[in-house]
Amino acid sequence: MTTVATSPPRTGGRPPLPAPRGPLSEAVLAALARLAPAGPAPMLDAARAEARRDAADPFGEDLQLALYVCYELHYRGFGGVDDGWEWAPGLLALRGALEDRFLTALRAETAPGDDVQGVLAGVLAEPADAYGVSHYLRDEGERWQLREYAVHRSAYHLKEADPHAWLIPRLDGRAKAALVAVEFDEFGGGRGEAMHSRLFADLMDDLGLDSAYGRHLDLVPARMLAVVNMMSLFGLHRSLRGAMAGHFAAAEITTAPAARRMAAALERLGAGPRGVRFYTEHIEADAVHEQVLRHDVLGDLLAREPALAADVVFGVRATQLLEDRFGEHLLESWRTGGTSLRQALPPLAR
Repeated sequence: MTTVATSPPRTGGRPPLPAPRGPLSEAVLAALARLAPAGPAPMLDAARAEARRDAADPFGEDLQLALYVCYELHYRGFGGVDDGWEWAPGLLALRGALEDRFLTALRAETAPGDDVQGVLAGVLAEPADAYGVSHYLRDEGERWQLREYAVHRSAYHLKEADPHAWLIPRLDGRAKAALVAVEFDEFGGGRGEAMHSRLFADLMDDLGLDSAYGRHLDLVPARMLAVVNMMSLFGLHRSLRGAMAGHFAAAEITTAPAARRMAAALERLGAGPRGVRFYTEHIEADAVHEQVLRHDVLGDLLAREPALAADVVFGVRATQLLEDRFGEHLLESWRTGGTSLRQALPPLAR
């Protein structure tokens, strides 16, 4: 048997491990806190059995944090955690059980179908009476609510476009070339200071928030973690490439109008141009991106693989489901005067 050497733990630029939220995340975090992923890990085997029980809420805090931590090993990892954990068989087996619970729940909560153009037309046609988080922040939101929103979205925007990059090797021809063009814009057109993740960090700095990667994970509830976990789930599985393409198209379709409202909210609440730029950049860029994704990426993908139409529809509807759940949570919390985070942010010093 060949033994693969693992690298020593490194901490530079990596976030710390979060606090557990239940037995599943506690098992994952206890395992990662070990020096190396060598030998049996009984706590992971027990957690895998727990994840398969009906009692494990697929959208709950415990499962979503455990899954997010597993996925984060494929991004930047955590301070003091051995890189070898990324492909440790015991952890991958547990991750598979967590994914099964989450994916099964997503499919159960979304209507099946294969009418891609119909479902995309529904996303494009925003109802005249629509009123979501971006409308609320534009019209009546307060600065503390805007700061909370930035903390929620930091779970994704500080690694913006990374999950979608996994789709690139799963495409071919025009679909691949078009997706790379979109990603090139997302990554700043080759300029580090213009990467969308960097622009979001600038926005957080402007709002007086710590913009360090992963800094706020303990504050972000499951409803936001589920949105990011869906992207990682779709991106990491070739079998879900259609769902990932559908998700990306749905996200880009809805971004431009929401970004316009968010830019207005930031300006109304006194943010500077450095903070507003993240959203103004998306107004024009994503209006173009959604056209590219609909016509060039999805058009070519479905011409090559028409059987993926149902998966594309699933990706669109899963995105709507999780974004709606997230938005409902924020508005319900804010309208009662409560925090939407797991713990309120400290007020800014005056």
